[in-house]
Amino acid sequence: MTSPELLTFVFAVFAIVIVPGPTVTVIIANSLRKGAAAGLMNVAGTQFGLIPMILIVALGLETVVTVMGQAFFWIKLLGAAYLIWLGYKLLRSDGTLGTAKAREMSLWGYFWQGVLVIWSNPKALFFFGAFIPQFVDPASGDAFWQTLLLGGVFIAVATVCDAAYALLAGKAGSMLTRARVRIVEIGSGLCLIGGGIWLAFAKRA
Repeated sequence: MTSPELLTFVFAVFAIVIVPGPTVTVIIANSLRKGAAAGLMNVAGTQFGLIPMILIVALGLETVVTVMGQAFFWIKLLGAAYLIWLGYKLLRSDGTLGTAKAREMSLWGYFWQGVLVIWSNPKALFFFGAFIPQFVDPASGDAFWQTLLLGGVFIAVATVCDAAYALLAGKAGSMLTRARVRIVEIGSGLCLIGGGIWLAFAKRA
């Protein structure tokens, strides 16, 4: 891959990851309520969760999907239920910042929450299967390593963007009143519940 091609890929990735989705919603909500450290651990978890997706694409997405069959259907339903549950928890929150209740989850808990959120939508895997191969040059004969490289670049760009969301939200959280945090919790909760319902009824890619 030439430098212009790699730069094009980086800009394409940036345009994709900068748009908030369920993952960013969770990161922002946790950073506002519990500090940037919680959001950054969400970021670490989501990027860790992307690694097996990249490996699946590199090994051959079509073959893996054929073998797993209906497993993706049940993964999708479980993921949808998890997003709805997270949204419900936000709706039940009270806007409190810095209390013992707000800190009951460990930092590693936020890490694994990030893993679960990224895997709650298996359509992300199909997205990788459609997006990354467009930048792979089959003529070079090393599609596996190209896919891993492009996947690594995607993770790097996503980490920077999501970490920026976490840091900015963490900073803002320290200046927000309880009433304003409650508004964010309600908005985030509704977005997650809506995303979960959409995912549950979405057709397989």
